Amino acid sequence: MIIDTLDNLGNYVTLNPLFGEVVAFLKSHDLSSLEAGKYPIKGDELFVNIQVAKGKTAEEAVVETHRKMVDIQVPISGSETYGFTPAALLPEAEYDESKDMTLLPGAQKQSFVTCGKGMFAIFFPQDGHAPCITSATELKKAIFKVKA
Repeated sequence: MIIDTLDNLGNYVTLNPLFGEVVAFLKSHDLSSLEAGKYPIKGDELFVNIQVAKGKTAEEAVVETHRKMVDIQVPISGSETYGFTPAALLPEAEYDESKDMTLLPGAQKQSFVTCGKGMFAIFFPQDGHAPCITSATELKKAIFKVKA
């Protein structure tokens, strides 16, 4: 997991060659003006989902993992807190290959981090994360899905 400011996202392009495409997209698009939906960037290897999600409490937020994709999550409308637990410490659960997602309701979150405006969180396949924790009723956010 990586937490940083958007100004520093370019420092991480050596971790995945597609991260440079994310940086280019952010430079050429105003995330706050995009409607909710899926925006392809490079086929199935890289796209961004703009979501308006219901805010959740830490208890309501469900830990999830992905096997094929890396998430770069960018809160747009306010701060977002994420629960975190290394996937190696999570119990076995059913993997949905069509959604590239394992959901682990009831799994404990080991720690919490918060991203404010102008920040991002990168979650790799080894990072269990519980998104959408906020006191706001709704949260607009961008989730870049990057092939691992």
